[in-house]
Amino acid sequence: MSVDVAQVRPARPRDADALAAAYEKAWRGAYQGIIPHLDLERMIARRGPGWWERVLRRRASVLVLDFGGQVAGYVTFGRCRIGRGPYRGEIFELYLCPTYQGLGLGTKLFDGARQKLREWRLHGLLVWALADNEAACDFYLRLGGRPIAEGAEGFSGTTLRKIAFVWR
Repeated sequence: MSVDVAQVRPARPRDADALAAAYEKAWRGAYQGIIPHLDLERMIARRGPGWWERVLRRRASVLVLDFGGQVAGYVTFGRCRIGRGPYRGEIFELYLCPTYQGLGLGTKLFDGARQKLREWRLHGLLVWALADNEAACDFYLRLGGRPIAEGAEGFSGTTLRKIAFVWR
C-alpha cells in the first residue's frame, strides 16, 4: 500500500505564515546572486504573512504543496495577462523550498495548476522565467515547455532577460 505524503491543495488563509516562509526560502534559493540584493530583500519583505492573508482572503488562485502537513511550495495561476492569443492560461509563480526540489514535487504543483486551468477552459499555457534562473528554465523545458519569446525585467538599473515558455 502506497501512501503519498505530498498533496496539492487550495491554499487557505491559515497558510499565510507558511506561504511567507516558503516564499522567502524559495526566492532566496532561486534569485540570490541574480536579482540585486536590495531588490530581493525588498521583494521578500513585501510578501510577509499579512500580504499572503490578504491575497488568500480575496480568493486568489493559489495551490500549495502540502508535504506531511508542511507547506513545501506554491503555485499561482489564472487568465493569461498577455490578452488574446492561443495561450489562455498562465502560471504566474511556481516555487518550492530548496529542501523539496529535485523530487518531482514541482511537477505535482505544475500539474495541479494546469488541471485547474483546464477546468476553467483556459487552454494553452504560458510561463515566464528569468533566463539566469537556469533551474527554472530547465524545469520548464523538461516539462515540454517551448520557449517562444523574450522580455526584460528591471531591477535597480540592472535589466534581466526573461523567457516565455508555452504549452498547447
